[in-house]
Amino acid sequence: MTERLALIVDDHPTNRLIASALLRKLGWQTHEADCGEAALTLAASHAFRLVLLDISMPGLSGEATCASLRQRTSEGGMHIVAYTAHAFPEERERFLAAGFDDILVKPISRERVEALVADL
Repeated sequence: MTERLALIVDDHPTNRLIASALLRKLGWQTHEADCGEAALTLAASHAFRLVLLDISMPGLSGEATCASLRQRTSEGGMHIVAYTAHAFPEERERFLAAGFDDILVKPISRERVEALVADL
């Protein structure tokens, strides 16, 4: 089994802390980034299986970051999840069409995170 390595990208420290704590309790190693640019830098040197990626961040948006991550990883081993408070049906469709594998709506729960990573 490959390493359970996750990247949490969010400009709000509390959101990163909560997601990181939940994932660590589930046996994941985590890294954190506060913006899309930092996420791309970390992804260049780590093989992340999971990326929780905030949509609304200053600088590079979550959607643009997702597109860049997809261009850099050809083997498809990275599961990218929109980590967002945006949950309207048309937004969900847009995120999935933009290359996200799933959507995790804030505020998150342990049960939802467990379900999200169950097959990764």
